[in-house]
Amino acid sequence: MPLTVWSSARYTFPLPAGHRFPVEKYAMLRDRVIEEGIVSPGRVMVPPAARDDELLLVHEADFVARYGSGRLTPQEERVIGLPWSPELVERSRRAAGGTIAAARHALAFGVAMNLAGGTHHAFADHGEGFCVFNDVAVSIRVLQRDGLIRRAAVVDLDVHQGNGTHSIFANDDSVFTFSMHGGKNFPFHKVAGTLDVELSDRMGDEEYLTLLTAALPGVLAAAAPDLVFYIAGADPHEGDALGRLSLTFEGLARRDAFVISQCREVGLPIVITIGGGYGKRIEDTVKIHAETARIAASFT
Repeated sequence: MPLTVWSSARYTFPLPAGHRFPVEKYAMLRDRVIEEGIVSPGRVMVPPAARDDELLLVHEADFVARYGSGRLTPQEERVIGLPWSPELVERSRRAAGGTIAAARHALAFGVAMNLAGGTHHAFADHGEGFCVFNDVAVSIRVLQRDGLIRRAAVVDLDVHQGNGTHSIFANDDSVFTFSMHGGKNFPFHKVAGTLDVELSDRMGDEEYLTLLTAALPGVLAAAAPDLVFYIAGADPHEGDALGRLSLTFEGLARRDAFVISQCREVGLPIVITIGGGYGKRIEDTVKIHAETARIAASFT
């Protein structure tokens, strides 16, 4: 089965001029994977919106209701960092729905990708850091509820620690949370995961890949997952405005190939989300995400 991806790019939302969130990258990424022949147009799926019964497996009912009707406090909205709009509510549900759908597909066919998602700063009771609903956590709980998986591993290689994901799965032995992230980067209050590897500023390819190579096989063995969720952030790149690391395009491609190959060589299905990317040149961020899709396609 050729690589199938889910794109919520059509569900855009308004932002004030000069806002640092690169909403344009999602449409650019969808177009690029088609133009470069990485994914055929017929394999780019429009995600369903995550339903309340799915979101409520993770998120508190009060938060879901108030967010949906635009009743957050100004402070809650500031913590999310994105101005509320009905369009953003729909987009947030679609992004979560994309990861749910991709996860189901990965279980059946081995590899799938959401060209969005990785919203790992979303907690059960609030959003944070450009994240409203935690798509990976919701997907895990949906699949567990439906009896499709018992155990999951989250391999989070966004440059920022997935504090929301770690909080949601704290004290839950069925989900192994592994994160490699900037030790001095956002979030400044970290939440312990199952295994955290903190990275020093300006770390480059070889040191990063040495740490990943040392850690990941043990993570997969200890997690014994039925499904791996891989957050393939573009923000460790040397040209990222928020990353503070120094990985090259080649280093990030080697990272992706290693993670996916480690899973597939032992028969583990993997679903990929793109996570963050805030390149000083948005084209660089899109290039990184597209290369992740290209590598994923090589394993289908």
